[in-house]
Amino acid sequence: MYPIKYVDYLIHYHIHRDYFECHEILEEYWKEVTNPLVHNQWVALIQLAVGHYHHRRGNDNGAKRMYKKSYHLCSLYSDELNQLGLNTTKLLRTIKAVEAQLKINEFHDVHLPMSHDLLEACKKRCEELDVRWNLTSVPFVPNFIVNKHSLRDRSEVIDEREKQLTRRIKDREFPFSE
Repeated sequence: MYPIKYVDYLIHYHIHRDYFECHEILEEYWKEVTNPLVHNQWVALIQLAVGHYHHRRGNDNGAKRMYKKSYHLCSLYSDELNQLGLNTTKLLRTIKAVEAQLKINEFHDVHLPMSHDLLEACKKRCEELDVRWNLTSVPFVPNFIVNKHSLRDRSEVIDEREKQLTRRIKDREFPFSE
């Protein structure tokens, strides 16, 4: 009923509190199913996770920017988010609440307001992954999750960027070569 990558996003969001991984999973899905230049409900959820990632790391400006963008897109795509099992009215209040945490230099995990069907889909997926569905706050999030972007191996990304740059340079030098 729900895209598996969306459910995986929710598991990483609620269970592992790995907001960077949420971003990675849903960005990949968004690019698979839509034009990556089009902002939609997927981008709203990606931005929310990125906002949490920045917030938890103390990057208040980045968090504030992402929360504002996410709020805007959640407002625009409220029907689509409701169809995805999220209560958009409550979701918008949640985003405002986490923005308020920025003002007092706090970060607390929040839960996305899910329908019963979506909650059951998450629990079922957890069983498949041998993960325990539990919505209690995580007292300690490991450093490799908090600082994932700076600790991960980026060699594939760097190699791909170099290939693209080489291709663009070649295209400029020999525009009609093929």
